[in-house]
Amino acid sequence: MEVKKFTGGISIPHYKSFTEHKEIKEASLPGELIIPLLQHTGAPNEPLVKVGDKVKAGQKIGETDKFVSAPIHASLSGTVTAIEPRSYLTGQMVNSIVIAVDEKQDELELSDVDVETVTKEEVVNAIKEAGIVGMGGAAFPTAVKLSPPPDKEIDALIINGCECEPFLTCDHRLMLEKPEELLRGIELIMKMLSVDKAYLCIEDNKDDAIEAVRQKNTNPQIVLLRMPTKYPQGSEKHLVKAALDREIPSGGLPFDVGAIIQNVGTCVAIYEAVRYKKPLIERVVTVTGQNLNDPQNLMVKIGTPIGHLIEECGGIVKEPAKVVIGGPMTGKAQQNLGVPVVKGTTGVIVLPPDMAIEDMEYYDCVRCCKCVEHCPMLLYPNQLSIFCEAKMIEEADEWNALDCIECGICAYVCPSKRPIVQLIQRTKPLIREMQSKK
Repeated sequence: MEVKKFTGGISIPHYKSFTEHKEIKEASLPGELIIPLLQHTGAPNEPLVKVGDKVKAGQKIGETDKFVSAPIHASLSGTVTAIEPRSYLTGQMVNSIVIAVDEKQDELELSDVDVETVTKEEVVNAIKEAGIVGMGGAAFPTAVKLSPPPDKEIDALIINGCECEPFLTCDHRLMLEKPEELLRGIELIMKMLSVDKAYLCIEDNKDDAIEAVRQKNTNPQIVLLRMPTKYPQGSEKHLVKAALDREIPSGGLPFDVGAIIQNVGTCVAIYEAVRYKKPLIERVVTVTGQNLNDPQNLMVKIGTPIGHLIEECGGIVKEPAKVVIGGPMTGKAQQNLGVPVVKGTTGVIVLPPDMAIEDMEYYDCVRCCKCVEHCPMLLYPNQLSIFCEAKMIEEADEWNALDCIECGICAYVCPSKRPIVQLIQRTKPLIREMQSKK
């Protein structure tokens, strides 16, 4: 099947060689877990435990009755030592459950369910009870995402295996090491959505992953698509365009054009939730970068401080270092290595001094239009940055600032070092506030 390219975007250095050939390894256990009560888009959880309680691995410790949410679980056994605000990857303080980890851990209790006989309702309940959210970074509650409005007819499932951000290889390794679990997870989602076609999209810089999945795939309804390596190929708007030749309207979502998108890590987690009733208490994290002694792909318990992972990988080579959670294009730089891994954490990147920019001075737009040339949403980031910087909210809205997917290409290519995407990010809430008052 021919796969069409999207307009805009950019080819950027991969920096994946540090970890793409390294198998997933179990991270050592931390002495303390910090489990935020909000790790997803939507409503925060309320704690189900109190200080002094003993908890077991897999035990539900936070929940809410709000629809858009996902429960949280203890990823290891231990004792609750605090329920208090702790540093989060966004720089905010988020109410968190702190657990002192037991030195001796009991084996996680798992069920054994026949996935061939489960009903749609059982799949939904298993996903919800496991607290699964989108593991590509967005962290939207999966049970909600897989329950589209009744008036939205879904006929296609798209699986995002592109992993287009530089440095990250956690999805790549999952496809190589767990292709059967991935495929069974895709089939469960197809069953839940009652769709006849699923499209597994993998960029062509991961030919070994494409081959690994192809060899295990016996289902003709799961179609493998070899995508051009181009950032941001993994964006849902561009995946839908490339895989189905459908365009999501401005302000719309994939279900508006009959599609649902899931990340490969989420598919594996769904399989484990249905098959073993395993809650989402761990995930693969790529811990990498030129300023790290021994980059690795690690299976990490949710709540593990990122400083523990950096030490696990041999520590920092040279100070000062810039530590980013997520990919370098859309991730967030950190000041506190006590920030924990959460359900949407894809990577921890340790960059060297020459990439750890201290001077944040930027200059006026020189109208070179590089940002316009590469913008995958066909916007005018140069003009938007001027409006946003001047707090011209109505003008930014008229020039479709809300359509920005915050891929970061504009800031990456700007010769004036303008923080274009950051200016737009800062303005979006003001636009929404303005719109709500009209």
